[in-house]
Amino acid sequence: MASSRGQARARTTGSARRTYAAGTRSAAARRGNGGNRGRFSAVRLILVALLLVAGAKLVQVQWFEAGALSEAAEKQRTQNIDIPAQRGSIVDRNGAKLAFSVEVRSLSVNLKALHKSMDDFATKNPGTKKTFDAETAAAAKYIAAKVPNQLTEQQLLDLFHKQASFTYLEHNVEPSLAADIVKHFAWIGVEKRALREYPGGSLASNIVGAANWRSDDPDVSKHNLHGLVGLELLRDNDLAGTPGRMLVNTKNGSDNVVIPGTERDLQAAVPGSDLELTIDSDLQYEVQRQLADYVQQSHAKGGQAVVLDAKTSEVYALANNTSFDPNDQSTWTTDDLANPAVTTPFEPGSVNKVVTATGAIDYGVATPESTIQVPGSLQVADKTVHDAWTHGTQTFTTAGIFAKSSNIGTLLLAQKIGEERYAGLLKKFGLGQRTGVGLPGESAGVVPARSQWSATTFGNLPIGQGLSMTVLQMAGLYQTIANDGLRVEPRIVKAKVNPDGTAVPEPAPKQVQVVSPQTAKTVRDMMRAVAQNGKGLQKGTAPTAAVEGYQISGKTGTGQQIDPRTKGYSDHLYNITFAGILPADHPRFVVGIRLDAPDTTLPVGHSAAPLFHSIASYLTQRFQIPLSDGPSPEVPLIVP
Repeated sequence: MASSRGQARARTTGSARRTYAAGTRSAAARRGNGGNRGRFSAVRLILVALLLVAGAKLVQVQWFEAGALSEAAEKQRTQNIDIPAQRGSIVDRNGAKLAFSVEVRSLSVNLKALHKSMDDFATKNPGTKKTFDAETAAAAKYIAAKVPNQLTEQQLLDLFHKQASFTYLEHNVEPSLAADIVKHFAWIGVEKRALREYPGGSLASNIVGAANWRSDDPDVSKHNLHGLVGLELLRDNDLAGTPGRMLVNTKNGSDNVVIPGTERDLQAAVPGSDLELTIDSDLQYEVQRQLADYVQQSHAKGGQAVVLDAKTSEVYALANNTSFDPNDQSTWTTDDLANPAVTTPFEPGSVNKVVTATGAIDYGVATPESTIQVPGSLQVADKTVHDAWTHGTQTFTTAGIFAKSSNIGTLLLAQKIGEERYAGLLKKFGLGQRTGVGLPGESAGVVPARSQWSATTFGNLPIGQGLSMTVLQMAGLYQTIANDGLRVEPRIVKAKVNPDGTAVPEPAPKQVQVVSPQTAKTVRDMMRAVAQNGKGLQKGTAPTAAVEGYQISGKTGTGQQIDPRTKGYSDHLYNITFAGILPADHPRFVVGIRLDAPDTTLPVGHSAAPLFHSIASYLTQRFQIPLSDGPSPEVPLIVP
């Protein structure tokens, strides 16, 4: 019994312990599940919050910051490149190119960045052979071999080791060569540039001028070819065009390596316009050559020559005895760059007597055949005037006064014209005024104002002293006579040709009817006697100007220069001039020549007529000028 109770107690006790333990575990389990659910809820809340933040950020990025971020990413892999505009060409009247542009490259290196990249590479790769010295030595050797006529290997090494953060290595490299060099040395920078080419060298260089690459403007878009002198400078705005801009993708953000096919224009470059000149390049070459030779033979300090179309006054040639090669700037001198044919006036001497001849005929003072008694000297105020040769009183025809170039006879006729009418003629002929030819630095020359004339002024002007003009203005005097009295201002640019091929002619030149056509023809015919090769006193001053088969009308001149020491007229320094019309009966060209202080004791030094003959002979062949209707008639110059 007791045993049964004990067992029952024992079961009861055991059961009670089990019941307690089970309840405890159940309660613990209940407590544990509640904690897990709490933690799960907290995690869920955190995840939701994170998702909300991420979503908000995504919305911000995709909607509000998309443009800015895209732009920033684009900047990391793209670059804006300025596109130089193609400079217009300069061509002669027949389309022959006198100046044009070719595309080239300039090579450069960022020395500071190259040093850093090489140092960083060496730090990460101890013992490497890829060092700054090794890389630059290899590049110098490679570049020198590719452009053997430019920099040497040593010169390139000196550039690589100069104390600077940046340096240019070479300019004017052909694009294909530059691409090959960068392919082997990606750290070399490349700039697209243009090079101006002048295929004729010094041909017409005083007219055309020169242009080179200019990068001195703070605005990088304006870095391009720009003019330095001549038409290249004066017409720079027409020739230069408008630069453009291109967007390109670059490799790993490198400015040097453009990914092919990624180029796209933001603004297309607009090419410059071409300039079509009036000059004939073959004639220009021949005039330059002949003039330079004649100046050398005559021991002159210099010389100029101009060829004009008799009707239109277009400049077919305009030359100085010196010129320059625009392809080689190292050879330039200040004197060579000048263009004295339009910038340097001089006292022309007897060439200016055509004004008196014209006035005498136009105002009815004389006819070519009328005579006048010419004494051996003439007193004008306090000045005594003589002829170039000693003579007593002689009877000259009007034609003879100019054919023999009598100073006294010319002044006697000028006195009959009168000062007022003579001053008016000078103005109508355009003296003392710029011609507007279209070249930089043109001088107007000097004609004293009528109000400033002294008692001796009218003793100087009619014989070509006391006033000055350029060779171009001098030729213009005779263009007026050749063109039936109609003065047409000369022009050297015929038209501007736009990039689309349309030609825009230059503004029409000013025209002035100086005298009647009949007066001009009479003067033109009368001045044929200058080239007359008569016997004794019937010989003109320039029979060497004559061209077989053609009538020549013209005038010689010997103008005294100012002696720089005495400040008075020199007795040995002269301007030797000649202006002529070819042919006189059917004018086609006018030629003006000036020699600056030649040795007048030499046969070629006392007259420019032989040079006119040579140039005129070339003109007849070059332009197949028909022969004159007949020889010039011989006329009396001095009546016995």
